[in-house]
Amino acid sequence: MAVVDSLWLPRSTCDVSCLPARSDGHVPALTMLKRVVVTGTVLLLAVLAVPLLALLPQRGLIAAQRRLARAVLAGLGVSHRAVGRIPQHGALLVANHVSWLDVIVILAHAPARLLAKREVRGWPLIGRLAATLGTVFVDRSRPKTLPATVGRISAELAAGGVVAVFPEGTTWCGRMGGTFRPAMFQAAVDAAAPVVPVRLTFAQGGTPSTVAAFIGDETLLTSLRRVVAARGLSIELKAHATLYPRPSSSRRVLARAATSAVTA
Repeated sequence: MAVVDSLWLPRSTCDVSCLPARSDGHVPALTMLKRVVVTGTVLLLAVLAVPLLALLPQRGLIAAQRRLARAVLAGLGVSHRAVGRIPQHGALLVANHVSWLDVIVILAHAPARLLAKREVRGWPLIGRLAATLGTVFVDRSRPKTLPATVGRISAELAAGGVVAVFPEGTTWCGRMGGTFRPAMFQAAVDAAAPVVPVRLTFAQGGTPSTVAAFIGDETLLTSLRRVVAARGLSIELKAHATLYPRPSSSRRVLARAATSAVTA
């Protein structure tokens, strides 16, 4: 169940009660420190390299973002794998949303540009890097900007790009999820681009886990601490059957079909 604060700003009902007990699956303090140092170093080097990244051709930039994403996941001690046919060109990738790690895992496996909330642009290190990698930022407090955002995504899809979006509109714990909101599916209809529903599943030691969930009013730092401390955290990215919209397709029908595929 979601609580809707405005026309296109859903709020998840997940809260801290959805998270595991603090004593569950933690690594030693020394391992946590190592993860912080390694991940921080990787991100700092990436930010320092932004002027060079900006000069790379599209193919080089995609290769760089894939290596960077995998280096960050390795630094955090997070294992990951992709199952199914991950789109490599001309597709809208729609995924459930659990954590800020979702973005990194998608970039580790797909040559995607991302749609992210405007607030991400101001995050330390991450914001500047995200902008360089071509992230499309959406101002969720200004619904009037939505058609322009859909237009930008449609143009990217028509040019053969892959765009990844999280149509639930907010993060959920993973045990529960929201429905896909239809707005961004219009971009796929307008560009006649396929839609690939993707399910992100988090586990610790092979058991489903909510440890990486970024929910409620908690800060990025609080969530990061939990991830850094987690033992045996793994993420699976599973691509489901591709949906092929027609010019007459309804974005709402597409959204419902994608939601069904991801939650099945």
